[in-house]
Amino acid sequence: MVYLNGEFLAKNQASISVMDRGFLFGDGVYEVIPVYKGSIFRLQEHLQRLQNSLDAIGIKNPHTNQQWQDIFSQLLTHDLAPNQSLYLQITRGADTQRKHSFESLTATVFVELNPLTPKSKHELNQGFSAITQADFRWQRCDIKATSLLANIMYSQQAKQNQVEEVILHRDQSITEGATSNVFIVKNNTLFTHPTGPNILSGITRDLVLESAIACQLPIQETAPTLDELLSADEVWISSSTREVMPITQVDSQPINQGKIGTHWSNVYDYYQSLKNA
Repeated sequence: MVYLNGEFLAKNQASISVMDRGFLFGDGVYEVIPVYKGSIFRLQEHLQRLQNSLDAIGIKNPHTNQQWQDIFSQLLTHDLAPNQSLYLQITRGADTQRKHSFESLTATVFVELNPLTPKSKHELNQGFSAITQADFRWQRCDIKATSLLANIMYSQQAKQNQVEEVILHRDQSITEGATSNVFIVKNNTLFTHPTGPNILSGITRDLVLESAIACQLPIQETAPTLDELLSADEVWISSSTREVMPITQVDSQPINQGKIGTHWSNVYDYYQSLKNA
């Protein structure tokens, strides 16, 4: 069951116009929200980021926060799985012809649920690998836009190299992952790229920082360099579906001799407590 433009219907019955600007141009935004034990996690923060993205590209929000919550709640009644991921997408809408400019259109709204199975701490303790690549994306990565061709290319590269993630850098400074935010620990301090147009500041990123503060781990929102990444004591990535994940090998080089760090373990445990609060 999905939600599309005011209707709840089976996914195979949902369809949009071929003139929809999301289909033709990737002209839209999206949001991914985790649901744990039937409870939507940090809903208001996700809705605020959605609003920020809509404002950035000039689409009027089609619903109030309460209306969004009602849509999500009704959709959740159709699927009783304990942990799920809410995906919502808003495009500018369908025009009568394909053209780059646009008039006033009615937004297309789509929401679906997907299974969410976070890895256990035992699984995460095995560690994961990443590779690095130059960041050639556009200069407004802070907008959670549906036009994700560059990210798709990076993610496919990760798949082909059998690694978890591609970590991106501009002028030797680490920005973020193809589908994650990136953190390093060096000399008992946590470093991550500051918010701004070069990264999509994830809600999970904020939760990791909140957890680090609770664990008395000092934070510097300063972009680490590629050399600092490779010589870090710990490397983590975060996203709403991964939560916070340890990276123990980058470009075939072991991080911390390939071992999980104690800071990650502490932050992971605190993060889990936030989910269950």
